[in-house]
Amino acid sequence: MTDLTANLTDPSWAHSELSIDQQLALTTAATRLAADFDGIFGAETIERFLHSSYTQFATVGSIPHFLPLLAERFARQRLQALARVEGHHRDGKPVVLFLCTHNAGRSQMALGFFTHLARDAAIAWSGGSEPGLDINPSAAAAMAERGIDITGEYPKPWTDEVVRAADVVVTMGCGDACPIFPGTRYTDWDLDDPAGLDLPAVRPIRDDLERRVRALLDELGVPARS
Repeated sequence: MTDLTANLTDPSWAHSELSIDQQLALTTAATRLAADFDGIFGAETIERFLHSSYTQFATVGSIPHFLPLLAERFARQRLQALARVEGHHRDGKPVVLFLCTHNAGRSQMALGFFTHLARDAAIAWSGGSEPGLDINPSAAAAMAERGIDITGEYPKPWTDEVVRAADVVVTMGCGDACPIFPGTRYTDWDLDDPAGLDLPAVRPIRDDLERRVRALLDELGVPARS
């Protein structure tokens, strides 16, 4: 296997100001990703995705301590998407991508419902055209009332490979900023943005999302949890 440490600690790398702990964390993340995608992607591809994912979160000012973890999670999702696009992963499961502006409210609630209701029968991702910093606390509280925890999620952007891997792209308020790829099914859900709303005002949005997600699962032929 390629020595990943040399690349991650190279002073020519854009984030050479990283602490030793962060460099080691990224090296460990790259090693885990290399093991997970062994035989599918080489070290160069994995490093490129990990570095660009790290840059994304560093740019928006995420907490430095969590940056390597966020970068690894995002890079893994992107590599999973790329594997589907390139035909390395064929499990027959439908893939749905939920997009909104900040990926902090609507798309995260939709993702929470979809993942909970579909269980392992389908795959869902989410993203935003202008990702925020944190999950909307009112959205998280509203989902908790349904027994669904979305606090472990994080706002992130959409990327080309993630959009191309989706069978259905659900847009919610991102307008012209939403990506368009030929051959991909798109559907727009007209929903209020929960940003700045209190819990009582978010509940109707949550309930509307649940109805829409259940209908989408039915269209996809995916049995929903009762």
